[in-house]
Amino acid sequence: MSLPAPSAPAAAHPSAKAGAIASTICYFAWGLVPLYWKQLASIHPVELIAHRHVWSLVLVCGLVLAQGSFGQVRAALNTPRSLGLNFLSATLLTANWLIYIWGVNTGHVIECSLGYFLVPLLNVALGRWILHEQLRRLQWIAITLAALGVGVMIVQLGRPPWIALALAATWTAYGFLRKKSPLGSLIGLTVETLLLAPLAGAFLLWQYHTGAGALGRVDVATHVLVLSSGVITAVPLLLFAFGARRIRLSTMGLLQYLAPTVQFALGVWVYHEPVSRERLLGFAFIWVGLALYTADNLWAQREK
Repeated sequence: MSLPAPSAPAAAHPSAKAGAIASTICYFAWGLVPLYWKQLASIHPVELIAHRHVWSLVLVCGLVLAQGSFGQVRAALNTPRSLGLNFLSATLLTANWLIYIWGVNTGHVIECSLGYFLVPLLNVALGRWILHEQLRRLQWIAITLAALGVGVMIVQLGRPPWIALALAATWTAYGFLRKKSPLGSLIGLTVETLLLAPLAGAFLLWQYHTGAGALGRVDVATHVLVLSSGVITAVPLLLFAFGARRIRLSTMGLLQYLAPTVQFALGVWVYHEPVSRERLLGFAFIWVGLALYTADNLWAQREK
């Protein structure tokens, strides 16, 4: 999955190579993450999300403590407006995680990848119709091609690709709120996780009390995987934050397609999900739109 790019790129940085490597590892890891969630398919997605919140909180709080940055976390929780915005972004992120895990574990890896292919184009549409930004000609063509691609899939499936559209919508909305937030990646994730972790913890305790939870009732390997959910969540985000400060926006924009591309490959060649000619045609429209979107961004960067 891809995160919104930072608002100000670093044009040249002595550690740009390290930043590019970190970003590549980040997006490649997000692309491979279905392999992880598939191992936990026997556990209900809601319980997996609860574990993800609790163990992510343990990890990010340790990192914040090591940095001595708890003052920033407290400041972010001091006003009702900040609380409301961070709670909303946390809810969107949780919804995105839940839809993604459910989609992966019910055999829709390819449709999940489509959702993240759509995110950049949905960001452009958001800029036009919500922020009233002027779109360049290639951006209009890119959005039109993406809409045609989704239309082809609706005809082929007999229904809208709800998983892909929900993933794209929740991640785009989450990215919009994060771009408006003054909080850095680590502090922002800590605040968002902190707001929902009490609910997640209470849910896990209830699950354990009623005998429905995984902890204490699954094998050792599954326990290790469940407890690793915090690492699976936080490490790619930290790699993203490291890379985003060191490479150009245009480079980050190109790298973000790595994650859904790897997911698409997993769906086709590892999980053998069906790919009809019509579905490939829908993807082709979207890929061409993405190519035009990327080319337009690169040209715009060169003109600055």
